[in-house]
Amino acid sequence: MTLLSALLLLILVMDPLGNVPLFLVLLESVEPKRRRRVLLRESLIALGILFVFLIAGRHVLAVLDISQPALSIAGGVVLFLIAVQMIFPRPGGMIGATPEGEPFLVPIAVPLIAGPSTLATIMLLATQHPARLGHWALAIAGAWLVSTLILLAAEGLRKILRRRGLIAIERLMGMVLMVIAVEMLLSGVGEFLAR
Repeated sequence: MTLLSALLLLILVMDPLGNVPLFLVLLESVEPKRRRRVLLRESLIALGILFVFLIAGRHVLAVLDISQPALSIAGGVVLFLIAVQMIFPRPGGMIGATPEGEPFLVPIAVPLIAGPSTLATIMLLATQHPARLGHWALAIAGAWLVSTLILLAAEGLRKILRRRGLIAIERLMGMVLMVIAVEMLLSGVGEFLAR
């Protein structure tokens, strides 16, 4: 996988456009002047978590004795489920009910930005090509930056795209993510059968 394809994959998995409506709802009770500060704090927390999983994730997998094909298959299944939810959303969204007040760590940093599918993808990249951690770090930083900038522009995007436009983009991204998920799943099965 190239740096560019890893960057695009992580942007799709983070789904910043799909997170715009959730982000707007989650920060409704926060005063408008404070929203930007809350988003930047949550975004930096998520970036730290993403880098921890890049560096330590493969070691945790080694301790748990999880094989490369198993991680690839599990990552493909998780991505597939996320893609299905993007294409066919359920009431309440992917994260369910959230506590009142200003969010801290949950649900913006985790799972909206650093969600399970993003963390699984990062661990998969790190275990498949451990010598390219620098490339994966750049891909993570780039995808995080794109995601953060999109969320910072959430109010403007809502005005431009409106609700239907955001839904259409999220479903399109879900279709692309589904294809990537199937590819990961087939790759994991192929690796397992080749053993």
